[in-house]
This record gives sequence, structure tokens and C-alpha cells, in this order.
Amino acid sequence: MLSEWPPTEYWTGIVFNGARIGFSHFKLNPAEGHSDLYDIHSEAYFHIRFLMFDKRIKLKSFDRVGNDLSLIRFYYEYDLDGNKLGLKGRKIDNQLEVEILTRGQIHRQIIPLSDKIYPTSVITLYPVMHGLAVDRRYTYLVYDGETKSIATVKQDVLAYEESDLFPGQAFRVHTRLHGHSVNSWIDSQGRPLLEMSLGGVIISTLESKKKAQKYLTTAAINKDEALRDFSLIKTNVAIDNPSGVTSMEVVLSGLSKSATLAFDQRQQCQRREENFFCRTNTQIQKGAAAPSPVDADHISRYLQPSFSVPSRNPLIHQLANNIVKDTRETLHRIESLLEWIQDNIEQKPTDVFTALDVLEDRKAECQGHSLLYTAFARALTIPTRVVNGVVYSKNHRGFLYHTWAESLVDDRWIAVDPTFKQIPADATHIKLIEGELMSDLLPLADLIGNLEIQILAVRDQQTPPR
Repeated sequence: MLSEWPPTEYWTGIVFNGARIGFSHFKLNPAEGHSDLYDIHSEAYFHIRFLMFDKRIKLKSFDRVGNDLSLIRFYYEYDLDGNKLGLKGRKIDNQLEVEILTRGQIHRQIIPLSDKIYPTSVITLYPVMHGLAVDRRYTYLVYDGETKSIATVKQDVLAYEESDLFPGQAFRVHTRLHGHSVNSWIDSQGRPLLEMSLGGVIISTLESKKKAQKYLTTAAINKDEALRDFSLIKTNVAIDNPSGVTSMEVVLSGLSKSATLAFDQRQQCQRREENFFCRTNTQIQKGAAAPSPVDADHISRYLQPSFSVPSRNPLIHQLANNIVKDTRETLHRIESLLEWIQDNIEQKPTDVFTALDVLEDRKAECQGHSLLYTAFARALTIPTRVVNGVVYSKNHRGFLYHTWAESLVDDRWIAVDPTFKQIPADATHIKLIEGELMSDLLPLADLIGNLEIQILAVRDQQTPPR
């Protein structure tokens, strides 16, 4: 029980791909005026460079928990490159009630609960409370504010060992959340002396307050492109004119055994042993049979608003209609939307939460451009989905992770890239997953740094390179 613990506080320094990028701070204290409740305050600050721009991320959280670490209520603040999001919620009877606040909009979640729920801030403490011993295994539910969802945590206590990387001995705990793994070395007080994730690409170590905060200072003056260097996929063949590529054949390796890739009108991927052989094509022949029927329920899914794509917001709905004016033909409507986005939204590596962030700040990276385009399209009753994958960059001589969209035109899904103003998008776009929410993007975390692409064949037409 927490009542048997002294107050806990610690600081960690965080390294990404060999570069110091920031720090985190954790503090656990008894709640004022309550003998059996406890408050957890945590914060993290990151500063990383990507494509010559500085990206700043700030996370703050407050959790009130019971004597057994179970969640009572919470408040979280997220700041991505100046775009802010707040979440607050509480457990009432057998449900979790959550409010998500952004750009003056409030979205509500009511989540039924069948068991105790915990905050992600107690993941390190949970095995300590329930008995740190080798071969112990724990499974429990957490509310994850980043994905705004309930998720299952699985933890295994693997060993009790020492290392040159930390003083003394600690328990090595393997944690899985959303399918991703973290190895932590935890002392008897629940402090993570060392943590490694993404195969050691992200490392955090216990530090003094002064030394941990210095990680952020170092990051501010560091000119290394740690994020780009880690995510860039070098290829065996250079493509001089990627925007003109009309078909491409590639081999993808490094995907998990359970991975599946699209097999549709534009992209056909087939698994052959450990690899995927994929062909992409921009030229969809009119009248060719679709591989599967497009039914009404399927279409309806891509007309609905979501947290990231608030297509029924009055600002988005009105502006979308003003942009297309009296145009009725779907392709011409899409072209008008792309033209407006190209002329009015600055291309900057700025992270966003929703299409409203993009509309109000008038700047975003590829994900933001695609969220705004999708919101516009759905507001005009054009079924549209957000897709995520990789696209070839001539400047970096390899593939970079990218987001674009697909819209249904004459019963066929057409790739639309609002960032590059392409319809259809060139064939160097390789789709890996679909989805517009943070939870949809989780599978990409296991691919970054592991995915390899071998180009077998490229066919292009003579168009100006981007």
C-alpha cells in the first residue's frame, strides 16, 4: 500500500538515437487533506530537430490515485510545437468520464469499466507494490491519455542484476503496452534506474535534477538531425523524378510476422516468406473490376467526423463549401481543396492534434495537411480516409514517413496528397496503415528504424520534379 511508502521523487535524462533530447520529472505525495489518496505529478520536456526545424514537446500530468494506485481522477496537458490539448477525467461508479479540450472544443468520452483502471504514470510502481520478484507476471488496465483509450499492460520481472550503466542492483522488468516493449531496471523504491525502448534507440537514465535539465539545454544547441537520421530509409536505387513515377515495384523487409499490407486497386502487396513484394500504380484503368465491392456501410465510415477530423465543425463546413463554390464534379472539388491548402497552409514540421489546429495556425506538416483536407472532403460528402506510409524524397535519397489521404471518386479510391498537391499521388507513396487517430499510428513505432526497402523497378513520365 502507498501508505507504507515515503514520498517519491526522481528525474531522468532522455536520449534518442544517441542525442540528448530532454528530461522527465516524477513526484508522488499524499493528497492534502486525504489520508488514503495520493497525488502524482509528472512532466516531460523534449527538444529535437527534424528537417532543419526545432520541434518542442511538453507534457504535464496530474493523477489522483487510491492507496492501491487505482485511478480516481486526472488532468493532462500536451503541447506539441505550440498546439495545446487538455484532458480531464474521473472514475464515477463503473465508468470513466473524460473531457478532451482543444481550440475551445470539448469532446466527451464515457468508457464503461469492468475492472480497476490505473494511470500510465504508475507503470513503474505497479510491480513494486505487488511484489518485485523474479518470474512474477502482472496484467492490468490503464487509461492512456496520448491515445485516449483503455489499454492492457503486461509486465514480466525477468531478473535481478547489476550493470555498469547504473549503481547497485535492480530488477529488470519487461513491459508491453499497445504492442510495444520497454525494458526497465527498477530499484526497490520504484525508481527506474535505466529504461530502454525501440531496441535501445530511446534511453532514459536516473539523474540529479540539475543534470537531467541539462539534457534539454544540450538538445537546444544540438544541430544533429536525430529524428530524420533514424527514420530515413536509404535505398539501393536513386529516383531522380519521384513526382513523375507512375508505377514501382519494391521489396519491403523488417515487418512483423503478423503485418498485413494493402492489396487494392492502387497497391498490391503479397508476403513471400519474410518479405513483402509490392507494386504501386497511379494509373487506374477506367472500367477495371474492383477487388472488393464498396458497400454503403464502408462508405459511411469515411464520412463521419472524429476528434482529429471534425468535419461537422461550422468553420470547416462553411470554408469547404466556399472553396468549391458551385463546382459539382468530385475531381474538380478535390483539386479546388488542394489548391486552397497549397496557397493558405504553410509547410512546416509542426505537430498538430486536429484539423482545427491547422486551420487556425495556417501551418502544419504532412499529417496536418491531410487532416485538414480530409475534414474538408468529408464536409463535402466525399468519403475520405487518412493513410500513413512512406514516400521517396529526392533531397534525402531515400524514403521518409509520410501521411496523405484517399478519396472515393466514381467508386474508386484515389490517392490524394495535399502536401505535394497531387491527385493521384505518385507511385512512390507506399501505404502501410490507415487511420487518423493517435491509436491508429501505433504500429508505425515498430517499423521506424527496422523497415528496409529495395527498389526493383520504376516507371515514370517526364514531369517537373518536386
